[in-house]
Amino acid sequence: MSKLLKRRWRSEMGGTGLSRRDSRSCDYTAYMPDQLIGRRFVLDGDVAADVADAEAAITRLNAEARALVDTEALARILLRAESVASSRIEGLEIGARRLLRAEAVRRMREPPPDVTATEVLGNIDAMLYGVERIGSKDEITVDVLLEIHRRLLAGTRLESHGGSFRQVQSWIGGSDYNPCSADYVPPPPEAVSDLMDDLCGFCNADDLPAVAQAAIAHAQFETIHPFVDGNGRTGRAIIHLVLRRRGLALRVLPPVSLVLATLARDYVGGLTAFRCLGSPSSSAASRGVNTWVATFAGACFRSVADATAFESRAAALEEQWRDRLGRVRANSATDLLLHRLPGAPALTAESAATLLGRTFKPANDAIQRLVQADILRQITIGRRNRAYEAPEIIEAFTDLERQLASPASDTCTSPPARTVPSRRAISETPQSPRPLHSGLGEEL
Repeated sequence: MSKLLKRRWRSEMGGTGLSRRDSRSCDYTAYMPDQLIGRRFVLDGDVAADVADAEAAITRLNAEARALVDTEALARILLRAESVASSRIEGLEIGARRLLRAEAVRRMREPPPDVTATEVLGNIDAMLYGVERIGSKDEITVDVLLEIHRRLLAGTRLESHGGSFRQVQSWIGGSDYNPCSADYVPPPPEAVSDLMDDLCGFCNADDLPAVAQAAIAHAQFETIHPFVDGNGRTGRAIIHLVLRRRGLALRVLPPVSLVLATLARDYVGGLTAFRCLGSPSSSAASRGVNTWVATFAGACFRSVADATAFESRAAALEEQWRDRLGRVRANSATDLLLHRLPGAPALTAESAATLLGRTFKPANDAIQRLVQADILRQITIGRRNRAYEAPEIIEAFTDLERQLASPASDTCTSPPARTVPSRRAISETPQSPRPLHSGLGEEL
C-alpha cells in the first residue's frame, strides 16, 4: 500500500549566509509507492481504445518506414530528436546545427568546445546504447539501466554519480538546500534498490498492452527517482526499451518526449495522478493510472503522426536531390550517401567513408558532387577542420521540432509551448543554388 513516510531534515547550513528558508530544519514526508509486480491494472474502455490506437499507429510507422525510406537513417534522426527533447525537458536546450557540429568535432577526437552539446550527445549515446542493447524479448535489467545512466553522465561534471543509485534523499521543487517546501519527495535511498528490482521485473512481463506497460514503467521510474541527476532522461529511455522489448518499435522510435515536453502540464499532472495514496485496488488509484495512461497514449499517437510527416519530407528531399544530380549509378558512393544523409546530416570525408564502407577517394568524390549540387555545404569546425552539412535536412529537423512543440501541431496557428529553434526566414526552392557559406552563422 502506497504511503507517506514522515522524516526529519536536520540542516547543517546555519551561519553560512543562506536565507532562513534555505537553512532551516523541518519535518517532511517522502512518498513510498506500491510495487508493480502482482498489482492488477484495469484500463477503462476509452483508455484501452486509446492504447490500442497508439499501438496500431506505432506498428504502422515501423512497417511503412521500411517501404518509404532507409529506416536505419530515419531511426537515428528521430532518436536524435527524441534525445534532444528529453534534454530540453531538463533544461539542456541546444539547436540542431550546433549539436550536429559538436558531434562532428567529437568524431575527430578533438577536445569538446561546447559543454552543453557534450551533455546532449551523452544523452544520445545513452539512448543509442539502450536501443542497441534491448531487442524483442530481451530482458530489461537493473544493470542495463545503470549502464544507460553511466553513459548519460559520462563527460559531465556529475560523471562520478553515473551508473549508481543515489545514497541521499532527493526532492523536486522548493529549495535547493532542503526538502521543506518541495513539490515532491521520492522514496528514501534505502528503498531504491528493491523498487528498481521490482520495476525491471514488471518491464519483463507481457500481461499488459505494450503502450500501457511503457506508460506505467515510466511513471514508476520517475516516482522512484533513483539517481542524483539524469532521472528524466533515463526514465524516458525506459519508454523505448519497453516498446522495443515488446516488438512494437524495433525500427523507428516515435519521439514521445517531444510531445511530452509540449504537454508539460498534462505530463506533470498525469504523473501526480499516478502517485495515489492507499490501496492500489482503490477507485482513486485506478483513476490515477487511467489518467496517466490516457495522457501517455495520446502523446504516442501524436508523435507518430508528426514522425510520419518528417519521414515523408525526408523521402521527398531524397527524390529532389536525385533530380538535381541527374543520373546516379546504383550502389555508387553517391547513391549510398544520398540514402544516409537523413541520419548523418553533418559529416567529414573520413566519417562518410566509414559510413558508406568505401575508401576515402570515392567518399570524398561523392561529397564534392553533392556540394556542387548544393545538397551539402562546406563548413569549418574544430581547429579549422573541413566538414559538410545538409542544410535541408537540418531545416526539416527544425520544422519537426517546431511542429511537435505546438499543441495543435502547427506553430502558425498554435504558438510553441516551449523554446524551439527559429524557422528559416526566407523560403528557398531546392532548384535555386545558394552561396556556399550562406547562413552558416545562424543557430537553428
